[in-house]
Amino acid sequence: MKVAVLSPIAWRTPPRHYGPWEQMASNLTEGLHDAGIEVVLFATGDSITSAELRSVVKTGYEEDRHQDAKVIECLHISNLMEQSDDFDLIHNHFDFLPLSYSGLIRTPVLTTIHGFSSEKIVKVYQKYNRHNHYVSISNANRHPALSYLGTVYNGLVTQDFQFNASPDDYLLFFGRIHPDKGTAEAIQIAIKSKKRLLIAGIIQDERYYKEAVEPYLNEEIVFLGSAGPDQRNELLKGALALLHPINFAEPFGLSVAEAMLCGTPVIAFNKGSMPELIEHEKTGFLVENVEEAVAAVAKISKLERMDCHKWAKRKFSKEKMVEDYISLYQQIL
Repeated sequence: MKVAVLSPIAWRTPPRHYGPWEQMASNLTEGLHDAGIEVVLFATGDSITSAELRSVVKTGYEEDRHQDAKVIECLHISNLMEQSDDFDLIHNHFDFLPLSYSGLIRTPVLTTIHGFSSEKIVKVYQKYNRHNHYVSISNANRHPALSYLGTVYNGLVTQDFQFNASPDDYLLFFGRIHPDKGTAEAIQIAIKSKKRLLIAGIIQDERYYKEAVEPYLNEEIVFLGSAGPDQRNELLKGALALLHPINFAEPFGLSVAEAMLCGTPVIAFNKGSMPELIEHEKTGFLVENVEEAVAAVAKISKLERMDCHKWAKRKFSKEKMVEDYISLYQQIL
């Protein structure tokens, strides 16, 4: 079996900081390579992989803003499609654009749908549904107009996250600074709980940061900026709990699984995939609003951190993800 993994090219694969789709393309590629599958990664030229790397773009367009994103996306996708006969299967992590080639090639295409940026893009998925294979990253993120081959949860390199039975006395927000992710709500939860809050993530909405986050920053509410892999591990394992008060139906939520791998329970608004990621009252709390989240903070010490670790390791490991995908490859071929 020879598989092509098509990664996005906004960021390097794996990403230096942010880049969840690139991270999953990397974890899958490395896992397939470890499992003895012949795999080629199509990503930026500065990407890091144990497999073969093919690229036509040196760096991602989010890391080099002098590039035109649409132009290099076109060059990147067509580079793979023009080599499609080299492969038994193409695994697409690049959203809907590569589907427009799928009717022109003989190689089957499996697309992991990492989420829907807009209802408008569903028309593309519908058009190519009949001769393509779709995978959801949670049952909650399935669109009723589409047919799916299966659901495969995102898989993490579990060794990258250290279990910690004795956390410090702070809460953590780890994610994009954006209204969807609920940074402002996390601040209110921390203030009302009388707990220190550390905030880590890229600022994706500058106005939101200036109006809803920056005015509250002080010695107890601290913004750290973007956190790389080493700092991420330290922050996650040291936290009393991860706050995840999302305001949208999140398809997955990598930081939720990452926190639990460290033994850190998660307090999340009960939306999207959260009931699939969090075992309520065992690995965290599913709540409806800020007040319920504050009440959950008061009960967080009653949870066993080892339960969080075991749950996440069983459900969200790279090995489990790779095993599930290989099973789907075999069905297709």
